[in-house]
Amino acid sequence: MADRRSSPSRKASTDFAGRRQRLQLETLYDLVVALHSHESEQGLLDDLLQRLCTIVDPAAAAAVTRDRFGVARSASTVGFGSDSPAAELLLAGPLWDDLLARDDVLARSGGSLAGREFQSLLAAPLKSRDAVLGFVAVLDKEVRGKGEPGFSDGDRRFLRSVAALAGVALDGLRQVERLVVSRERLAEENKLLKERLDDLAEVGGRRIVAHAPTMRRILEMLDRVAPRSVSVLLRGESGTGKELMAAFLHQRSERTGPLVAVNCAALPESLLESELFGIEGGVATGVRARIGRFELAEGGTLFLDEVADLDVALQVKLLRALQEREIVRVGGQRPIAVDTRVIAATHQPLERLVEEGRFREDLYYRLKGISVELPPLRERRRDIPHLIRHFAETFCARESIELAHFDRTALNLLLAHDYPGNVRELQNIVEGAVSLADGVVDAALIQSLMGGAVGLQSPEPLDLETVKRRHVRRVIGMTGGNKSAAARLLGVNRRTLTRGRY
Repeated sequence: MADRRSSPSRKASTDFAGRRQRLQLETLYDLVVALHSHESEQGLLDDLLQRLCTIVDPAAAAAVTRDRFGVARSASTVGFGSDSPAAELLLAGPLWDDLLARDDVLARSGGSLAGREFQSLLAAPLKSRDAVLGFVAVLDKEVRGKGEPGFSDGDRRFLRSVAALAGVALDGLRQVERLVVSRERLAEENKLLKERLDDLAEVGGRRIVAHAPTMRRILEMLDRVAPRSVSVLLRGESGTGKELMAAFLHQRSERTGPLVAVNCAALPESLLESELFGIEGGVATGVRARIGRFELAEGGTLFLDEVADLDVALQVKLLRALQEREIVRVGGQRPIAVDTRVIAATHQPLERLVEEGRFREDLYYRLKGISVELPPLRERRRDIPHLIRHFAETFCARESIELAHFDRTALNLLLAHDYPGNVRELQNIVEGAVSLADGVVDAALIQSLMGGAVGLQSPEPLDLETVKRRHVRRVIGMTGGNKSAAARLLGVNRRTLTRGRY
């Protein structure tokens, strides 16, 4: 009979324990969801204590965090009165040192935490990836109904689980915080870099259009190299902007002398030596003394375009000038010291020329202090729309004419073309189209300027006169050879077509 009388009591106790366990599990689930939704450590700690107190029933509770250098970050307390202790105070007591040493849930009977006295205490470290980020503590369990005083083993296990979840959530929150800070820093650096490159991309009134990542990287590298005295070798197809990059390097170099350019392929060998190194008077009848480009560029920059076309004998003299920093004029005996930085450019494969014995290997390495490969326009198509607008606006401003509109089909053709003449070819096409358009540039006009078909590869870059001639011939063909009708369509006098021999 006694067992029957005690059975309802045991059943009630079992039901209470079951309800409490379910409540703990539900709280842990809610905690997992809630802790990963916070955007600040303070909010995470406040929510953590609120949910913890619901299950454990402490008279007071505290949670505190520190950074990886041991500096206090955030703190949250419950039941500490009106003057909540700061994070530094919570971390200053012996409890923190004991937790670091134990690395597990710590139980104490009697003592004080940040000035608050307690009879019993449970504390657990907030850990993630073997790093202790802070701790959470509960003080003096409140007795409700017939509950037992002091914290139970179930409270200890629950606190350990809560602390483990909170540690992972805290670590994730800090990782997100670091990513946000890193992203903001990168965004600011990119903004500053863009502003700097925008400032850089102006050379002698000529705009460097560089929106493609490859061109941005090249400009950034050239800006770093520019103040140094190292030689630079610019490589790339014709029309990729090697001369403009040389001017950019000179402008950013802060050298006080001028930029002097010479095209090694445009002058005969008999004249190129005297052009580079100068000539003494009296070498031949009627010859006057004249300084060369090296001396003209004293204190500045000498740009040697198409350097691969130099005769081998001149290569030897150029190598000596680069090594010794002095030149000897044609017909002269006295060496002349020069302080001239050399920037060379070529579209030819110098390595192959070296193998074939047509270019000196030692000169190749002397010129190749820094080698920069400029990409062809077909590999930086992102720049094409910006180049079209730039060339159109510049040409219209120079010629004092109204800016023409490029329709979508015309832009599509321009974007699809491979441009064997690169930027120079695009400039000539755009200027030709603006010159010939009646307010709107359409696909038919662009096709005629490209040679009649998209993708047709012209062996030479198109100059403006060639562009005009092709268009005029196309219009004459459309009129069946009737030059009077063609003249009316073109808006010119018939005699203009006759004189032009179209």
